Amino acid sequence: MQRTTTMHDYTSVLTLLLLCVLLAVPLQVSAQKKEKALPYEDPKLPIEKRVNDLLSRMTVEEKVAQLRCITKDVEAKDLIGQEGIGGIGPIMRALKEPEAAAKANRIQQMIRERTRLGIPAILHDESLHGLLGNGATSFPQAIGLASSFDTELMGRVATAIGKETRVRGIRQVLAPVINIARDVRWGRVEETYGEDPFLTSRMGVAYCRAIEREGVLTTPKHYAANVGDGGRDSYPIHFNERLLREIYFPAFRACIQEAGSGSIMAAYNALDGLPCSANPWLLTDVLRKEWGFKGFVVSDYGSAAGIMNMHHVAANEKEAAALGLNAGLDVELPDIYIYGDPLVQAVKGGKVRKTALDEAVRRVLRAKFRLGLFENPLVTVDSTSLVSDSPAHRALALEAARKGIVLLKNTTTLPFSKNLKSLAVIGLTADAVRLGGYSGWGQKVVTILEGIKEKVSSGTTLRSARGSEFGFTGLPSIPSEYLTPPDAAPGEHGLKGEYFNNMTLSGQPVLVRRDPQVNFEWQVGPPAPNVPADHFSVRWTGKLTPPTTGTYRLGGSTDDGLRLYLDGKLIIDSWFDRGTMLDYAQVALQAGKQYEIRMEYYENIGWAYAALVWDREESIDRKIQEAVTIVSQSDAAVIVTGIIEGEGSDRASLDLPGSQEELIRAVAATGKPTAVVLINGSAVTMKSWINTVGAVLTAWYPGEEGGHAVADVLFGDYNPGGKLPITFPMFVGQVPLYYNHKPTGRGNDYAEMSGKPQFPFGHGLSYTTFEYSKPTLSKEVLAPDDSLRVSVNVRNTGTRKGDEVVQLYIHRPVSSVTQPVQELKGFRRITLEPGNDTAVEFLLTSSDLSLLDQHLTWVMEPGKVEVLIGSSSNDIRCKAEFSITGSKQ
Repeated sequence: MQRTTTMHDYTSVLTLLLLCVLLAVPLQVSAQKKEKALPYEDPKLPIEKRVNDLLSRMTVEEKVAQLRCITKDVEAKDLIGQEGIGGIGPIMRALKEPEAAAKANRIQQMIRERTRLGIPAILHDESLHGLLGNGATSFPQAIGLASSFDTELMGRVATAIGKETRVRGIRQVLAPVINIARDVRWGRVEETYGEDPFLTSRMGVAYCRAIEREGVLTTPKHYAANVGDGGRDSYPIHFNERLLREIYFPAFRACIQEAGSGSIMAAYNALDGLPCSANPWLLTDVLRKEWGFKGFVVSDYGSAAGIMNMHHVAANEKEAAALGLNAGLDVELPDIYIYGDPLVQAVKGGKVRKTALDEAVRRVLRAKFRLGLFENPLVTVDSTSLVSDSPAHRALALEAARKGIVLLKNTTTLPFSKNLKSLAVIGLTADAVRLGGYSGWGQKVVTILEGIKEKVSSGTTLRSARGSEFGFTGLPSIPSEYLTPPDAAPGEHGLKGEYFNNMTLSGQPVLVRRDPQVNFEWQVGPPAPNVPADHFSVRWTGKLTPPTTGTYRLGGSTDDGLRLYLDGKLIIDSWFDRGTMLDYAQVALQAGKQYEIRMEYYENIGWAYAALVWDREESIDRKIQEAVTIVSQSDAAVIVTGIIEGEGSDRASLDLPGSQEELIRAVAATGKPTAVVLINGSAVTMKSWINTVGAVLTAWYPGEEGGHAVADVLFGDYNPGGKLPITFPMFVGQVPLYYNHKPTGRGNDYAEMSGKPQFPFGHGLSYTTFEYSKPTLSKEVLAPDDSLRVSVNVRNTGTRKGDEVVQLYIHRPVSSVTQPVQELKGFRRITLEPGNDTAVEFLLTSSDLSLLDQHLTWVMEPGKVEVLIGSSSNDIRCKAEFSITGSKQ
């Protein structure tokens, strides 16, 4: 029977549809509310509740993913699965500020859209003395900042670094280096704040506090000591607990407890038989249980895998992952080696405690919530108002460079007159800028020669010459004009380069090209897009045509494997991992004759260096003679020198490399007033030439404005006031040499030399003079936990405005355990006009006055304490004495 549709039926249908719509809308809204109401997504909830909620929703794979980092371009490759990723390494260095910010935003958006839980990543990079990136401000190297003895300046520099970092979307920096530099042979002294735990602590706290306030995590490194026998980086350390607690721990503890550092980097080396990256006493007992550290620990680059392949305390990746995580190593940097599937399998196989995994993930998540990444993972992209290398930051870089310069010696040579009729500027670093390790690029830099040209009057004749060579090789690279590739076209020069994606020159090259010369320093990124950044090898082939007949030093400088062949004969065979080193052979070559040359090189891990170098023995004398001729025609001379150092480049000799010392002696022999400018990051021995020149100053690596700063000091527009944060020995045989040693059982001298330094810790001269009054103390007797105020009046007794760093040391005449002969416990940098004076006050707290007793307990021990105040550790101007009475309850 056919049914007839009625109005009632339409009404019923419409009613039903309306009910469905009315029911559906609340359900949809409820679903949206439920999604937004997930506790971990609610910014109103306490961070710990959000962390706990998110952790409860995560699979093992998602938890492990938060402990990983990748350094590959995640936009170009599908590298992030639904489980997410904890961090992303330095993949934006080549980009300027707006482009880097835009890329960071795209990455965070991609993670939010592709992953199940939408957990943002932490992007990290280096910022030792400025962000390591294209166009970022380059401030003076860390050792130069330390020599300012100015924590307020350090805070302003760090604030600028923090702003330049965050504006690019980078929220973690792998800095500062707060290791104690007691052995100046160590190639990384330049990265530190020197040899003293108190100075390092104050500088470290100032740096970390300022950058953390900018919303960027700091990562003090390398926890806890990484300079071993011979001043060699990451050698095994055999320090007892007292030494660690007295000297090597204080800066780390201060950065954590006073500055709130959000992460810590474990060191490469082993400490008393256990790798630092798998050392539960370091990473859990001391760091977390004792100091209360709430942040997360990251491995140094590759040190997690080093548990297995360097220290050999694990048989495979799964064992290494378990050792690291159970000890307290939270995050593996820079890429996934053992914290990938090996860690997942270790967790599921019961080799990793569930609480250890959850606590590691909790620490990473806590940091991400604290940074506000869940609510605001993106940064503003604005190309119209750049922060990086802004005029204000350049002005700050100039101020920091000036304050870090140390005048080591001066007779009456400096300051020079701007109206000199002529001036010779000698040295290969005079017209080149060396910024030091972990430096950015792409910013405008000022050479010392440029700074001098801008400073002197228009009537001054400037003459310049290189005088010597050293580079990072010690010999100059072979110019393209003397090299010819196989099957070269007429006028074509260089060598054929074959690049392989392995370290054994195996298979077919992934890139073949003509390289004009072999003189590469691949600090950032690979040699070419299709060549890996690490684990690659290169073969360069062609012909060498020397311009003159003679005996040459022919060789190469590389940071890893090198083989060099001449006419098919192997003349250098250094096929092993190493820091940057020079190898050369003496060979007789004839002018115009073509020699077959082949250089083979492999790079394992880290920054890559490769250079094909030579020099005729006779050319050294020729270059020096050219310099002497120029100086003889001038009224005065400036010699700008440099050294070879850096990560992986520890020094066996502290002399100036190459022929620089010979150059200095030859120039000084002309009798013209001569000033030597050191561009260095560590100590230099000067015994063979120090008495031949009138003035010596160290500018360290003074940053992008260094040329202006050095010129300001040379010509008296700025009165130097920097002080040495390390001891300069007279001979390398005195090393390690530091001011705050314990009393000896006999003496300090050697059979053939003094035990005294060339320049002591805290040393630095001025163009004016300062007079100190007798100090006054707020108390003469202190009870335990009391503090003491010390005041001293300082007057500028010279004729120039100048800076003085007033230094306060303490000494205990008698104590239950041996104490240092001196300990720095306070410093203040002051500026005074001629004839003016000021009162400088120090506050000594119970922490400053405590010592580690026989039971390794910090106590304020009863007894007399001497207060020593002066201009350096060896230039004490006044003293006072007080007593500590009673005992701590």
